[in-house]
Amino acid sequence: MKKELLAPAGDLETLKQAVHQGADAVYLGGKKFGARKFASNFDEEEMVRAIRYCHLYGVKIYVTVNTMIYEEELEEVIQYVSFLHHHFVDAIIVQDLGLIRILRKKFPNLEIHASTQLHNHNREGLKLLEELGVKRVVVARELSLKEINSLDTTMEIECFIHGALCVCYSGQCLFSSLLLSRSGNRGACAGICRLPFQLLEDERKVSTEGNYLLSPRELNSMHHIKELMESKVTSFKIEGRMKSPATIGFIVSLYRKLIDGYEKNQPYLLTEEEKKNLLVLFNREFTDGFLFSSTFPNLMNIKSPNHIGYPIGRVVSVTESKIEISLTEELTQEDGIRFLESETGMIVNYLYNASSKLIRSASKGEHIFVDSKVSAKVGDTVMKTLDKKLLEILEQYPEKKIPIEMKVVAHYPDHFILTVTDSFHVVQKEGEFLSLATNSPTTEERVISQLRKTGNTPFIVSKITVDMDDNLFLPIPLLNGLRREILEELTSMRENEASNQVVEKSYQFPKILEESVSSKITYTALVRNKEQLLACREAGIEEFYTPDFSLYQEFKKELPIYYRLDRVMKNHPSFSEERLLIGELGSVYSYASNNEIVSDYYLNVANHSMIEFLQEHDVKRITLSVECSKEQIDHLLKKQIKFSEIEMILYGHIEVMVTKYCPLSLVLKKEQGACNLCKTGKIYSLKDRNGAVYPMMQSKELTHIFYHTPIEQEQKKYQSMGITHFRFEFLNETKDEILSIVKKLTK
Repeated sequence: MKKELLAPAGDLETLKQAVHQGADAVYLGGKKFGARKFASNFDEEEMVRAIRYCHLYGVKIYVTVNTMIYEEELEEVIQYVSFLHHHFVDAIIVQDLGLIRILRKKFPNLEIHASTQLHNHNREGLKLLEELGVKRVVVARELSLKEINSLDTTMEIECFIHGALCVCYSGQCLFSSLLLSRSGNRGACAGICRLPFQLLEDERKVSTEGNYLLSPRELNSMHHIKELMESKVTSFKIEGRMKSPATIGFIVSLYRKLIDGYEKNQPYLLTEEEKKNLLVLFNREFTDGFLFSSTFPNLMNIKSPNHIGYPIGRVVSVTESKIEISLTEELTQEDGIRFLESETGMIVNYLYNASSKLIRSASKGEHIFVDSKVSAKVGDTVMKTLDKKLLEILEQYPEKKIPIEMKVVAHYPDHFILTVTDSFHVVQKEGEFLSLATNSPTTEERVISQLRKTGNTPFIVSKITVDMDDNLFLPIPLLNGLRREILEELTSMRENEASNQVVEKSYQFPKILEESVSSKITYTALVRNKEQLLACREAGIEEFYTPDFSLYQEFKKELPIYYRLDRVMKNHPSFSEERLLIGELGSVYSYASNNEIVSDYYLNVANHSMIEFLQEHDVKRITLSVECSKEQIDHLLKKQIKFSEIEMILYGHIEVMVTKYCPLSLVLKKEQGACNLCKTGKIYSLKDRNGAVYPMMQSKELTHIFYHTPIEQEQKKYQSMGITHFRFEFLNETKDEILSIVKKLTK
């Protein structure tokens, strides 16, 4: 299968760059329901233009609808998808499983891609998506290429090969949501992982080489093109809907050269200039990522979370008014520079030579001066983070041309006939009846010359076949007019190309209940040790969850206790007739039919369709997303559907991140899995710049990071809505603390 190069577009100019630099497909978002809320994105008019523009050049277009969808948004999002479908979008990228379920019923011919926000990391989860009719899956960035190649699926596989990395498994991060009310699941991530943190060991600061302990480098797979081309991956995805048009265009052009070189058996090697330009345009240092099994030190850049650029010199002296720099590369006025060690940057508005004269540019080896607008110190490495000349060059990209063939048939006294094909479409036009020339007949060369004049159209003539009599007169205006008409029709045919038939069926939304549903209240608790379990039982808690399998085994015959599985599951052990709390799709697929299942809040349940999906898969009890407000829960649970037991978190230390990377490994600069610090009995946590402390826990090659304070809900607000179970999630609370908390929140 031909590999697809898939590029991001945050605006129309970036889309054009991607198309003309060689992307096979482009993904973008509308003004709502996309996971990049702060990109420019596309309104409906711009979206139609984007779809037509891509299709004109034979490029597919995928639209992101990849946020968690609240109940009150469902009808609006369905209308939006209907609009996209009727304008021939090639596919929709979706996070919310409830929305996928509705779309498959309402738009059976619409191609659905499962977003990486769905936490697609094992073959069992992929089987569930297959059953839903998903065409393509975007796999988790944490999977290695070896693991991807081992996936047994009928779906196409898409994976990220370049761009920013999330340190947390996508779709599983609640950090930004809880800390700043900007949900990553809603496209508003504030990038908490790019902020400074201190590592604490038993409340004491641990020395690290940098403070950006959760900030990954940029993924770059350019030197792994052979492995990618020989893999199961269908689509190579570039991240970057927030990046500039020039940056995306340049990255696309490099991957296009690499892919084409492999296909032609003429491997392309990046030039030193291309490597340098890549660094100048955007990098946080580069990594092979988990895709090619990078070690933790090679995955992270804990010294800087920002674009660091390319080294061009060093600070020689600093005065109150000027910073002196010894250059190792060219510097031009209006370039951007960064003083690496001082972590400050500026635009070079004014550039001075050694004689204090203003200059436009300076060359390698010169000593120059810039205004002292930011803090810098002697010895700082000077990095170029913006290259004005480079941007001007990249903004003048060559436009892609579509090859067409033309055929002319001209025989007296018949019509003049012009046929054009682009290999997929054929357009034919007839002109007026032909006449014989009285003086100078129209030559074949003149006909060919006129037909080649495609002007500002996207077409270029690759071949012209002429079958005409020698003594004919063809009016040139006739020839030009037919050429213009036929190319306009071909343009329209291409712009309105539909990859799938537009089929829309009805979908019946549940009615609203006139009265609230009341039900018996049950309290549950997640406990991590025997002392907590016994304390909860003493406090009157009726049901229990634990991630400790030995504790589950000890009490499962005596108490209604559930074993909580990890929300990252590489393998699914055989369980039968057990009670399980599950937090990922693969476990729904593997265990729901022959075990008693409760779904956890990690599944981001926020609408009736997701509830119905889990019910259809025999989930006994469903936990709502912790991101649902009281109003959203009320709106959801008033819908007239057949409810399972519904649970919400009443109190708890919410897990804000689960990551394959371990910050503890930085202490001893060890490879992953080699430091074993978590087994020493010491307590580790992260402290942010405001003094908040986030506990950490390691288990099974995963790092779990918890919010700095437990959340608390007022039960009375919810008990009349249809909530049947209220959960306490305990982390390190003592017996006395548990008794006090339960008493306070259940009175």
